[in-house]
Amino acid sequence: MAVIEFLSADLNFKLPEIKKTREWLGACAKREKCTLELIQYIFCSDQYLLAINRDYLKHDTLTDIITFDYSNGRNLEGEIYISLERVRENARQYGVLFSEELRRVMVHGVLHLAGHSDKSAREKAQMRKREDACLSLWKK
Repeated sequence: MAVIEFLSADLNFKLPEIKKTREWLGACAKREKCTLELIQYIFCSDQYLLAINRDYLKHDTLTDIITFDYSNGRNLEGEIYISLERVRENARQYGVLFSEELRRVMVHGVLHLAGHSDKSAREKAQMRKREDACLSLWKK
């Protein structure tokens, strides 16, 4: 049975539609021929995620997501840290709703756990296609 937890680190945030989000993330994993085992989403500020980026990845830049992968084959496990400030800024920049950009970032983490990378331009384009396919599974 999949366990998907939604936690807040240094800010007060409550994800709306938790049950629907869990079902959707499970459907996204299934689309990738994977199973969600244990996923923890930790919502945080830019500064919190920047500290993680510096300490663990040795990067001194802001980012919207950092994924720690503890998966075993196609059984996905991990911690997914998301900066809500970056998500808000990206939503403004791309002209989309915060909720839509948040879902994109959330599924981006699942796709990383499923083994997909986004280092090269080609990989980024493929990742975007996968994100779009997963976003289409969200029922309005």
